[in-house]
Amino acid sequence: MYVISLSYKVPMDIVDYHLADHVSWLQDAFDEGVFIAAGRKIPRTGGLLLSTADRDSLDASLAKDPFYVNGVAEFEVMEFHANRVAPGFDNLLDN
Repeated sequence: MYVISLSYKVPMDIVDYHLADHVSWLQDAFDEGVFIAAGRKIPRTGGLLLSTADRDSLDASLAKDPFYVNGVAEFEVMEFHANRVAPGFDNLLDN
């Protein structure tokens, strides 16, 4: 599983300019099964994504993100293996 941390590198007006395209890309990635969760950081300095996709699919998807293509955000991809989860989240366990 992967946690992807996006950190904005530009002023918020530029983030907002690219936001609709980013949201459209994000919906496509959800539809393709790349991500299982996404949201903004608080305070609004970027976002977090959660993915159970394989690394090649994840990287290919991230390379299409308008935030990446236009230099709006930098990405940190962190892999981890879930070996314990709360009830109802068994689908997140690594096999």
